[in-house]
Amino acid sequence: MKNMIKYLLLPGLLICMVSCSKDFLEIEPVDRLTADNFFKSEAEIKAATASLYGFPWFDFNDKFAWCAGDCMAGDLYHTWDQEGQFFYFSFNSGNAHLSAGWKGLFRVISYANSIINDMPRSAAGNVPQEVIDKALGEARFIRGMAYYILSEYWGEVPIVENSTELVSSNNFFLPKHKRASVLEFIRRDLEYAAQNLPESDTPGRVTKWSALGLLAKLHLTIASDLQGSQSAENFNLAKQFAAEVINNSGLSLMPNYADVFRYDNNNNEESLFALQWMEGSYAIGNSRQANWARSSLITGNTEAWGGYKSVTYDFLQQVDGGDRRQPAIYMANGNYYPELRKNDGGYTYYIVHRDPDDPNTVLENASATLNNLKKYIIGSNDDTDGGVSTGQATRINQILLRLADVYMVYAEAELGAQASASDPTALQYFNAIRSRAGLPAKSSITFIDILKERRIEFALESINWFDIKRYYYRNPEGAIAYLNGMEREVTYYRDNGPNAADENSIDGYIINPPSNPITINTSQMWLPIPSAEVVANPMLAPDVPAEDYKFD
Repeated sequence: MKNMIKYLLLPGLLICMVSCSKDFLEIEPVDRLTADNFFKSEAEIKAATASLYGFPWFDFNDKFAWCAGDCMAGDLYHTWDQEGQFFYFSFNSGNAHLSAGWKGLFRVISYANSIINDMPRSAAGNVPQEVIDKALGEARFIRGMAYYILSEYWGEVPIVENSTELVSSNNFFLPKHKRASVLEFIRRDLEYAAQNLPESDTPGRVTKWSALGLLAKLHLTIASDLQGSQSAENFNLAKQFAAEVINNSGLSLMPNYADVFRYDNNNNEESLFALQWMEGSYAIGNSRQANWARSSLITGNTEAWGGYKSVTYDFLQQVDGGDRRQPAIYMANGNYYPELRKNDGGYTYYIVHRDPDDPNTVLENASATLNNLKKYIIGSNDDTDGGVSTGQATRINQILLRLADVYMVYAEAELGAQASASDPTALQYFNAIRSRAGLPAKSSITFIDILKERRIEFALESINWFDIKRYYYRNPEGAIAYLNGMEREVTYYRDNGPNAADENSIDGYIINPPSNPITINTSQMWLPIPSAEVVANPMLAPDVPAEDYKFD
C-alpha cells in the first residue's frame, strides 16, 4: 500500500493542475502550495478540480485500460509481450501493466481525496458553500468512477478515504474490503455527486447527469450479481436513474456515430464523462493514437505502434453488413478517411499499402486479421490544427461514459432477470442505437442481443469487459462458455498459390485457426493484486480474507 500512495499528496495535485484540457482554467505551477494557503477562491477550487480529469488517469489509460478492457474481452488482437498477456490470459501478478492500472486508479483516488479532505477546511468562509459542495461532487464522482473500475477488475480492494492522513500516520497496512462494501462506498459517492453537481457546467466537467448515468450503471451491476427482491429493486433503480438522464438532461445521441470520436467534437452532447487530454508532452495527452495507429503515414511522426493491432476475427464476425459504425471502429479494405492525410486528399485503407511510384516498396503491411484500428486515431499535427505532438500526446478526449451507454443500461435493466423483453420504451432506446448504425429494429431483446449490440457500439472504448462481467454475474457457466467459444486467435495468412486473389482482397488470404485455443476459467474473471503491493502490504495477499468496511 505504501507504493500505492507515497507520491499522492496535495502539492502534487496542485502543481499538476495545468495537465488537463485547455478548455479548463489553467494556472502557473506554484511551489510549496498547501491546503492552508490555497482554495481561497472559486477560481482556485475550479483549478484544483480540473486536475482530476487528466494527468492522474494517465497510467490507467495508457495501456492497462485497453489491455484489460479490449484484449481480455476478445475484441482487440494484440499478442506482444506483457500487453499480449491480457489477450492470452497468461498474465500474473507481476505484469507491469496490471501494476500500472492499479497504481493509476489509486492515484486518481488520492487526487480526489486531497480535494475531499483538504479543500472544505481551507475554503470555508472564503467561498459560498454551494461552490464547496459542487467541488466535492466532482471529486466524489471521480473517486466513484475509479472505484467502480477497481471493483469490476479486482473485486476486493482497500477503501481509502483520506490518503494524506494515511501517509502522515504511517498507516500503510490497509486491508482489502469486501466487494459489497466497495459497491456501497461507490453508491454513496455517486449519490452525493448527483445531489450536489449542477445540471450544466463548463463543457467537459461532470454534471448531475454524469452522476446519475454512472449510478444507473452501478445499480445494474449490483442487480446482475444478486438474486430475488434485491435484484429487482436494483434493476428498477438502474432504470429509474437512466430514465432521468435520458428524459431530463437535454442531451442527445450524435446523429453520426463517427462524429462522437472526432477531436473537434470533444465534450459533445453525447459525452457524460471523458478524460480531458491535450497535446504537448508525455502524460498530459492521450497516448491511444501512438499505441494504436497503423503507421507514421497517419500520425505524421514516429509514434505509431499499431501496425499489427486489429480487431479480432471473432469481432469481425459479429459486425453485420452495412453497419455504419464499422469504419469508425476499424479500418477495412477500401475505407476512405478524408480527415486523415488531408494535405494528400485523405487516406484510403489498403490491406497492403504499396508505394504507387514503386510497387516493390510496401508502405504498410497486412495485419493478422486484415484490418487496423480507427477509433481514437485522429491523424497528424497538420490534420488536427496542432492537436498532435510527440510524447504520445494527442488532443482527443477518452470517453468513459456516454449517453448511448445509458440508453443500453435502461434496456438491460428493463430486461432484468427475464429471458426476453419487448417493453416499448426499452425497445425505443435499444433501437435508437441500431437505427443510428443503419440496422433494422428488433421487436424483442434478450441479454445476448444486448451483449452483442454493446460489443459493437462500445468497441475499443475499453468497457466491454464490464459487460462480460455482468454476464458472468448472471450466468457464470454461460459467460465462461461465451469467452471460450470466441475465435479470438484466428488469423489470416497470404495464399501464395498461382491462382491466388489480389493481396488487397480477403479472398487472397487463408484462415489460420489456432492449434491450441485459449481456455479461460472462473479464477481468471478477477485480476490478481500486483505482487509488489502484496509484498509491501501482506494484508492484500490472496489468502487473507477481505473485511467489511466500517461506514461512519
